[in-house]
Amino acid sequence: MRILVVEDEAKTAGYLHKGLSEHGYAVDVAADGIEGLQAARRGEYGMMILDVMLPGKDGWTLIEELRKEGSSTPVLFLTARDAVEDRVKGLHLGADDYLVKPFAFTELLARVQSILRRMARPSSGRELLKVADLEIDLLRHRATRAGKRMELTPKEFCLLSLLAERAGEALTRTLIAGQVWDMNFDSESNVVDVHVRRLRSKVDDPFEHKLIHTVRGVGYVLEQRG
Repeated sequence: MRILVVEDEAKTAGYLHKGLSEHGYAVDVAADGIEGLQAARRGEYGMMILDVMLPGKDGWTLIEELRKEGSSTPVLFLTARDAVEDRVKGLHLGADDYLVKPFAFTELLARVQSILRRMARPSSGRELLKVADLEIDLLRHRATRAGKRMELTPKEFCLLSLLAERAGEALTRTLIAGQVWDMNFDSESNVVDVHVRRLRSKVDDPFEHKLIHTVRGVGYVLEQRG
């Protein structure tokens, strides 16, 4: 997941870049509204974190232009303006959430994760995920491999769906924990590894070719090899 942060305060931008990167997100930073609009138009981002008061082009204008152009990229507004009318204005222009400065990073991270969970299915535009002979029906909540249905727990299905949606991409344990369990990853916890092992027993063990691979020092990737 790549996130665009549009923030002219260098300290805040650096704080967001560091924190989000540590939680498994790829982060780009734009320092003004014009630069932010140009970056957003490239369509590379799964989400934007947007300050309202920006040089060049304010956040309200930026999101208004993006929405008129058909962009549905979710936006979290950051601002020192806490008046109700300001929050309402941002939401009416198409923002998905609104956070008033100063804020705790844990709250921002929770809001980011919440927005991405809500947007995951509509933004993917797909009801069926396919990787090799693995098929995942997101609407019916079913997964099959080589035509054989696998009995998965809700968490196993969520984990497999995440890996399949981002097939070929090495996902960190931090990112997996945040997306599947909605929690900050504790380096002492083995919850992710335990669930991956259980998932492998159903997805890979009965078959000759393995799809779920360990990426040493990073996490896990789902892909067809060989």
